[in-house]
Amino acid sequence: MALITPFQAFPAPAKLNLTLAITGRRADGYHLLESVFRFIDLMDTVELAVRDDGDIVLDNPIPGVPADSDLTVRAARALQAASGATLGASIRLHKRIPMGGGLGGGSSDAATVLLALNQLWNTQLPRQTLQDIGVKLGADVPVFVFGRPAFATGIGDELTECAVPDAWYVVLHPGVSVPTAKIFSHQGLTRNSTPSIMRALQTTQRKNDMQSVVCQMFPEVAQCLAKASEYGEPLMTGSGACVFLEFDKEAQAGAVFQSLSSSYTAFIAKGLQHHPLYDGR
Repeated sequence: MALITPFQAFPAPAKLNLTLAITGRRADGYHLLESVFRFIDLMDTVELAVRDDGDIVLDNPIPGVPADSDLTVRAARALQAASGATLGASIRLHKRIPMGGGLGGGSSDAATVLLALNQLWNTQLPRQTLQDIGVKLGADVPVFVFGRPAFATGIGDELTECAVPDAWYVVLHPGVSVPTAKIFSHQGLTRNSTPSIMRALQTTQRKNDMQSVVCQMFPEVAQCLAKASEYGEPLMTGSGACVFLEFDKEAQAGAVFQSLSSSYTAFIAKGLQHHPLYDGR
């Protein structure tokens, strides 16, 4: 019988794309992006316990998602393969980030597993190596490992630290789940935005090249954007479906949240200046 340590809890924050442009497409089908990522304090919790038998066990699989397909399990096994670790892990995943909302929940969960098990297993792989492992799991995983607000290029894996303002956000879920692959394959998707010269939020137009296609396919998102526009300049994050508004003050966000939360599942979130597990190295 395996010896298992007590579970420890680790945070997995959501992300927002403060801008997202599609600048091209590679021969292998991957899209080239420019985006400014920032983390917010809407978080999943990943609980991990170290096992001495080398097994990776997901204690509470998400209904409809086989454990072997879960990104947290795949991340743990990828770390084992890359590091030669002989230890295993039991995983418990507590979701708060909506699935299919463009908030990066699955990618964040996977990155937290990489970061946390790198410590718990004492594998001591450098951050860049963890990012290289992460990109094979999903294009958004590296930015969560990177751990800081970032200007992303390539397929989202070429990252430069980017200054972002302190801010509060009202995040709205329109009640639909948007499949990312379906949006990327849409014939009407913009794929030729002009690349930015400067890699900074202040010099980048705030837009989302996926937004118009998602609104065509999911009128609920278009309706949510229209409603939110009564209170500011909303933007969809990632491939959708979630929509957000940015505010300088918590009180401003709170007032808008009160107005919109009766119509939508809504969250108030504070923008973070680094990932909760970022250690400065």
